[in-house]
Amino acid sequence: MKVDDIKTIGVCGAGTMGAGIVQLAAQSGFNVKVIDVQEAFIQRGMSIITKNLGRLLSKERISQADHDAIMGRISASTDATVMADADFVIEAILEEVEAKKALFAQLEAVCRPDVVFATNTSSISVTQLAGVSARPDRIVGMHFFNPVPVMKLVEIIPALQTKAEAVDLTIELTKKLGRTPVPCKDTPSFIVNRILVPMIIDAVRVYDSGVATAADIDTAMKLGANLPMGPLELADFVGLDIVYHIGNMLFEYTKEARFNPPDLLRNMVQAGWLGRKTGKGFYDYAERT
Repeated sequence: MKVDDIKTIGVCGAGTMGAGIVQLAAQSGFNVKVIDVQEAFIQRGMSIITKNLGRLLSKERISQADHDAIMGRISASTDATVMADADFVIEAILEEVEAKKALFAQLEAVCRPDVVFATNTSSISVTQLAGVSARPDRIVGMHFFNPVPVMKLVEIIPALQTKAEAVDLTIELTKKLGRTPVPCKDTPSFIVNRILVPMIIDAVRVYDSGVATAADIDTAMKLGANLPMGPLELADFVGLDIVYHIGNMLFEYTKEARFNPPDLLRNMVQAGWLGRKTGKGFYDYAERT
């Protein structure tokens, strides 16, 4: 298959990342079929897309005709058999191997044998995921960044079993989506998170030691390191549970102390203070509204 043969992209998962991928693909001119396990999840994902496109429309970045065309290219279902029409499938569901294994089994039963399955995983070995698929040579990592419609990077990660043509196709599709593909070996957290998460963890340690307030740490890093967002504000944006999970995974893999999340981060996660999505993290978002 060549990239020009891809007309319909399937997206599995209508959460924040899945909805972003759906929007990006539809804006890029592809027909998109999105599935999730519950209608409520689909409705939530579609509301994210509707809100994002409404914002673009109000700012006159797209026309009403563009808006209607993009929405017209999207169809949603709780039935995985709709993926029979997909020419390329992107998985963006829970970060659980068994859940992804079950999804791959569903997809393998309905998708054409030449269809590549790309996983948006940020923490699970792509080689491990390929190992639970009946078509391991067509499994590839395609790691988008949040918010997907804005962020330009996509990390491309072949499994040990992935054929070169599947990787090449994924790279070419990434370009057609208007994104920059960066190849990476299948190592824990790939490139960005392997560098970024230790920085966030160090910022948590600095904050916990009383060196400065969260706001002052973020201001210092934005002005001193030219970062668009401070590390603690970024942690709240990403989700403290995700930062904690990735840090733990890297620590287990490398045994390097710099990856080991500090007690404060663990306690905040256990308290349910996960950042923006719960209204409280290093900042109190109820006070910011």
